[in-house]
Amino acid sequence: MKTFSRSCFIRIAVTGGAGFIGSHLVDNLLEDGNEVICIDNLDDYYSPTFKRNNIKPFIENDNFLFIEDDIKSKESLKDILNGVDYVFHQAAQAGVRISVENPSKPHEVNATGTLNLLEAALDTDVKKIINASSSSVYGKVEYLPFDEEHPNNPVSPYGVSKLLAEHYCRVFEELYGLKSVSLRYFTVYGQRMRPDLAISIFTKAALKNEPINIFGDGSKTRDFTYIDDIVAANMLCMQKGSGVYNIGGGESISISELAQKIKEINESDSEIIHTAEVKGDAEHTLASYSKAEKEIGWKPKTTIENGLKRYAEWVSNCQ
Repeated sequence: MKTFSRSCFIRIAVTGGAGFIGSHLVDNLLEDGNEVICIDNLDDYYSPTFKRNNIKPFIENDNFLFIEDDIKSKESLKDILNGVDYVFHQAAQAGVRISVENPSKPHEVNATGTLNLLEAALDTDVKKIINASSSSVYGKVEYLPFDEEHPNNPVSPYGVSKLLAEHYCRVFEELYGLKSVSLRYFTVYGQRMRPDLAISIFTKAALKNEPINIFGDGSKTRDFTYIDDIVAANMLCMQKGSGVYNIGGGESISISELAQKIKEINESDSEIIHTAEVKGDAEHTLASYSKAEKEIGWKPKTTIENGLKRYAEWVSNCQ
């Protein structure tokens, strides 16, 4: 393994570090002067080239090391985590809809992979795991906004797998003393976001004046969270917090309203088309973030309007 050229404050591993959220965390951690190990298997769920481009700016940084490996390999993780202080666990098989088609893969990656990581972290004296969870653990709505006490009734295999990962984190802290925190992200968006997500698809279509396709009647609502706010929450959790926290934008918007807003921001003539409903999608999400605000001092700073504008500008500059 690479020997870092100088002594830094701490050494941090980011699983899934070449992905959307992971690469933003890597960027922030390097700016703070930390040694960062980026672990990613470059899974072809979406373009490996896209992921390589995410971390391309860091490759020449003396404090950055990229390791192409898989969290399903427990023995590899033990070698990688030797000397690591903190782990930001972002690696996952994402995608609610893909989990409906193939429920085994999210279980293997998100549940078993997390268990492998926790065992390796325990064996190598990692101080804390910051685990990326999801609002998908809530599933069926009993009341809104979701607080952390809301019942967990996930409606997709993806949601089940993320809930299992949370429980493994909790049990490893209670039984073995391995500190952890699980952050329940509410639909994250922003620069370098996955190309299969609604805001990415809608924005790119709007910029080309192409049709915007919505699954169902567009009445489902979402709480969208800008990437900078996600990164801020993760950074706070290195030194604060335990258990689970909702990390959401705190605003509710329907998918139809989202598409219309994206059209307006981009001055687009795109036609909005409704297509067949898909299985596994939650009806509504909305975060109560009062626990995070109270215990770790976090609250969102980016409105959906401002976040969509910033993302559209980034996409325009990349085309």
